[in-house]
Amino acid sequence: MRLKDRVAIVTGGSSGIGRGIALEFAKEGAKVVVADIQENPKRGKFHDQDLMTPTVEEVEKLGSEGLFVQTDMLDDKGVKNLIDRTVAHFGGLDILVNNAGIHIPGGIETLSIEDYDKVIGINLRGLFVATKFAMPHLKKATGRVINISSVQAFGGGGGPAYASAKAGIINFTRDTALELAPFGATVNAICPGYIETPMQDYSTEQDIEMCREKTPLPRLGLPKDVGRAAVFFASEDAEWITGTSLPVDGGWLAPIF
Repeated sequence: MRLKDRVAIVTGGSSGIGRGIALEFAKEGAKVVVADIQENPKRGKFHDQDLMTPTVEEVEKLGSEGLFVQTDMLDDKGVKNLIDRTVAHFGGLDILVNNAGIHIPGGIETLSIEDYDKVIGINLRGLFVATKFAMPHLKKATGRVINISSVQAFGGGGGPAYASAKAGIINFTRDTALELAPFGATVNAICPGYIETPMQDYSTEQDIEMCREKTPLPRLGLPKDVGRAAVFFASEDAEWITGTSLPVDGGWLAPIF
């Protein structure tokens, strides 16, 4: 097992990409802390319509230890509590996956300032806060930070808040990689394309078909696809890779136009 007995936090781990990462970590022997605003998985109108069991329950079915910590990424004290409870429960922290994120559709004129602040707060500021509180433990553990960005980091079309936050994650990853490098810890980002999760509920069937047509490989992405990339970055196989951003997008970014 590539992550045997390592302790990992996955924010936004109850549903979607976070759930996929948590389960792949568990398969590799990691002890997984699921942080989310709610424990039960979200069920989408297009994807994951039938999910019922909490992620921690599935982690334990795989033979690993799990812990759920209710966490609002906009609440700094709550995020600190997440780190403190993890260390108290498992004795340390080896891997932090900053996955929690939301998308609120709208352009500059239609997106409210409050919604802009909420998207930036969860998707970018929350990532900073979690990393800040986790940093002392990651230094001790020669740890791993894995930030979940998006292909929207590389172009417009995702909205003024979402695209900006995801682009910010790319440079935050590079900056944090430099800060942690003297301790042998690594920081990398994953940039998913269209992944079949409840977050896609804002899409229409036409939007989904368009994404399918724009994805060169002959299917849309699954949470486990991102999960396997996260396992690689968390493992010893990636010990000399840091500050990078890996698209997991079925080839979405490959064409010139």
